[in-house]
Parts: sequence; C-alpha cells; structure tokens
Amino acid sequence: MPQYPNRQFLDFEKPIKDLYEQIEDAKKLAEKNPKIDYTSTIRQLEEAIIEKRKDITAHLTPWQRVQLSRHPDRPYTLKYIEKMCTNFVELHGDRNVKDDKAMVGGFAQLNGETVMILGQQKGANTKMRQLRNFGMANPEGYRKALRLMKLAEKFNKPIITLIDTPGAYPGLEAEERGQGEAIARNIYEMIRLKVPVIIVIIGEGASGGALGIGVGDKVLMMENTWYTVISPESCSSILWRSWEKKEIAAEQLRLTATDMKGFGLVDEIVQEPLGGAHWDYQEAADLLKEHIVKALHEVKHKDPTDRINERIEKYGKMGFWEEVTAG
Repeated sequence: MPQYPNRQFLDFEKPIKDLYEQIEDAKKLAEKNPKIDYTSTIRQLEEAIIEKRKDITAHLTPWQRVQLSRHPDRPYTLKYIEKMCTNFVELHGDRNVKDDKAMVGGFAQLNGETVMILGQQKGANTKMRQLRNFGMANPEGYRKALRLMKLAEKFNKPIITLIDTPGAYPGLEAEERGQGEAIARNIYEMIRLKVPVIIVIIGEGASGGALGIGVGDKVLMMENTWYTVISPESCSSILWRSWEKKEIAAEQLRLTATDMKGFGLVDEIVQEPLGGAHWDYQEAADLLKEHIVKALHEVKHKDPTDRINERIEKYGKMGFWEEVTAG
C-alpha cells in the first residue's frame, strides 16, 4: 500500500490527508527534538485516521463511490491476480489481429486450483494508461478473452473475470473491426460455457464493455464500484447538456453495489478495507478471494447442462416489465 506523501487523495478524503500531514510534522519535530517523545501523538493521529476512514466509508454518496472506483491508487486486475493467485501464466493475442493490452488473462492457481482468470487492465501511470488504452478494450481484446475462456472450457477449468472498464473502446477502427459483434458473440458464448464462470466488478462496470466479459453463474460486486449502462458524466451530458449534473445522474442511475444487489443483477457484495480497496491491497485481495472461492464451491459440482440452464434462467429473469392485456 502506497504511503503518504506519495498517496493521492480525493476531495472528500482531505480530512485524512490533513491528519497524515500532522503525522509528518510530528515525525520532523521528533527528529529535531530527540529528547521529546512524540510516539503517543503519532499513535493518536494514526487512530484518528482509522476513525476518519470509517466515518467517510459510512456516508459515501453514489458519486463518491464512482470516484473511489476510479481512485488512481486503486488496485487493478493484475494486482488482484498477484495478490490472490500463484503461478500466473499470461496468454496473449486473439489469433486474428493482435494482442490487446487492455485485456489480460491466463491460467493461474487460486487456493490450489487451476483457473482461467482474465479482465480489463488500466495503467498505474500515464505511460501505462496509454499502453493499456485506459482499460478500454478493442474487439481483439474481447476475442482474446473468448479464446481464453474456450481454452479453459477445453481443459475443464473454472473461469474468473474481473471487470474494470469505462467502456469498450469507441474509436472508428474498433467499430470497423466489429466491436459490437465481438461483445455480442462473447455474451452468446459465455452463457453456453460448460465450466463454472464467476464474474467480479472490481472497479468501473460500464455498458457493453463490462458485459463483454460479464455473463456467469455468480456475479460479485466490490463495495465501492459501479455497474450501469452509461457513466454519470455521459448521462449528464445527454440529459442536461453538461457534466455539471453528474452527481445527480450518479444518484438517479442507481449504479451502486447495494442498488445492483437490490435489483437482482449481482449476487454478492464484497466488502472492501475501510475507505476503499486502495488503502490495503492485500486485505482487499483476501476479502475478494474468500468470496470467489465460496462462489466456485457453490457452482463447480453442478452438471454442465444444469449450469447452462440455470445461467439462461438467471439472465432471463433480470429486469422489470409489465404485460398489458388488450380489452
């Protein structure tokens, strides 16, 4: 976990930043005045940080959860794989166009069991964000993901997907290479996979970019993430011709984990460390791993035909509608 002063703080995390600065000041005073013991002062400030993190976590708005899902210090797919798995072997390419760096995946061992784990990857700095295309996959990224899932099915290995994307890449070249078809093909094929499929939203879950690797037996959603058809900013720009209403849009979209659980679109909410996953990578990974292992245990012994039928029934029941009879 990165420590202050390298840590980045969001606007509503400023009280925590102020406490960190007080700790830094106390440490500097301790160096200048070695005869004075500042240990108790520093300990009290550290306890105050924990309490402040707890307080902030308890009163988060939907927009603040969106901000946390995008926190620059938040762990991404490869970090979760590193912390949860062993013997990860990354596989590359869609065997058609190229290797999409925004989509990563490969075989790994999770709790002693071989699994196929894949997901969108964002970058930790500007150069890496450009390399990863900010986590926005092209068609070849989704085709790579499908190739890996089919490979897992061939060897009868469970599949875990980690979703964290602001959306599929909307560029002209992506549309020319069949972005819509690639996502639709993945949805069609994923619902028919014979092996267990566990889906996890670990950050942003936007639109078809998320659905392209988002169909499975169990859908888990981390506490400070969002999952909806459009980002609050884009929704605001469409409805109000301005991004200024993004906070209202975030509330009206009902995009939080609690909302999604209430709608029946996700099965479980995964708790995060106090203040968000960016505060403790290992704790966040441990909490997520516990839920994934539990979800796998619940579905892996089912007959493949029953698993597919249950998956079809699960997604067929999603949504709300009303039938009106003529008369």
